[in-house]
Amino acid sequence: MIDVEKIRRESMRWYILVALNHARPVDPHEALVLTTIQGIYTDATQLEVRRELDYLADRRLATLDKRPDGSWICGLTHFGVDLVEYSTECRVGIARPPRG
Repeated sequence: MIDVEKIRRESMRWYILVALNHARPVDPHEALVLTTIQGIYTDATQLEVRRELDYLADRRLATLDKRPDGSWICGLTHFGVDLVEYSTECRVGIARPPRG
């Protein structure tokens, strides 16, 4: 049986990493990431994107600056850059496509 939710989560993580990589060297506001993800998954919510950003931060692939006003600023760590640039192996949990 295909786990559609798992595919969505893991793909969303990859797309977030790619979006953050394109924003470098600027660490973008979460709204930019959400808008990017909504271009792929039109029903994506802020909560869903924040959950995946937290996951990526826990894996030390992304940075999060959770501001007192409630907004988040996010960026990539050097581990995240290496992953997006295919310089390192991609462990389970992120749907990185094969290098083409």
